[in-house]
Amino acid sequence: MLALAVALYSQYGLGFQPCHLCIFQRVTVAAMALAFLLAALNSAGKFRGAIYAGLIGLAGLATLVTSGRHVWIQMQPPGSVPACGADLAFMLDVFPLTKVILKVFQAGGECAKIDFTVLGLSMPAWVFVFALVMTAGGVWLNLRRDG
Repeated sequence: MLALAVALYSQYGLGFQPCHLCIFQRVTVAAMALAFLLAALNSAGKFRGAIYAGLIGLAGLATLVTSGRHVWIQMQPPGSVPACGADLAFMLDVFPLTKVILKVFQAGGECAKIDFTVLGLSMPAWVFVFALVMTAGGVWLNLRRDG
């Protein structure tokens, strides 16, 4: 939840406008939070632990892929990323969800922009680090549950 709070503060408190990949990262981080919440509320048994480990793993993998793609785009030379396309709300109204997802992962110029860094890492890089640590920890903790 802290990751989502930071994202919302940077948007509404600092005035940074999230790009398409930023929005997708918020969705995948929220899915991770939901998987952790379900695991915490229903913590008995190895079988359930394996199910929650799988859910956390899937949500974490989605977050790692999305944030990893965003970091890769940010590392490209200036001008090599195509110009921004339509906004996400418009694309969701006009295109089927699968086409929107493909278009977002192709990314636009707004995804290459780095608003600020902390310790030399951009926000998507921190999301990647967060997702890596939380996914590994969540999967490990849920797989080692006692029956």
